[in-house]
Amino acid sequence: MTQFGMSVRVDAPLDQALERTRAALAEEGFGILTEIDVASTLKAKLDVDVQPQIILGACNAPLARQGLQIEPDLGLLLPCNVVVRTDDDGHTLISALNPEIMVSVPDRPELEPIAADAKTRLQNVLRTVADQST
Repeated sequence: MTQFGMSVRVDAPLDQALERTRAALAEEGFGILTEIDVASTLKAKLDVDVQPQIILGACNAPLARQGLQIEPDLGLLLPCNVVVRTDDDGHTLISALNPEIMVSVPDRPELEPIAADAKTRLQNVLRTVADQST
């Protein structure tokens, strides 16, 4: 786990972990706004090969709305990124940005309960995906 993120390693192929992550995000009220295949993009743009990595731009609309009502520029920090990738050992890693870090940027304490709710939901996503691989 990094200071700015939360992660779980799962015993599942990347495609399976990606589908489980999408389903778990939906269960927690997150929609996927963007999806970036980093490996494909770097291959196409730079002709380099990297480990598979998919960035999901996840958004919980009610939480985003609450945050934007408090801080209109919060959109600069949205959506919550969730990354599903293969690490150097061939394992699948699912990571999510800690929303508490995101709301520390504008330094608006009234955003903290919203970030705490988003963090709990993202932790539930990671736990669900990890539990499905055991």
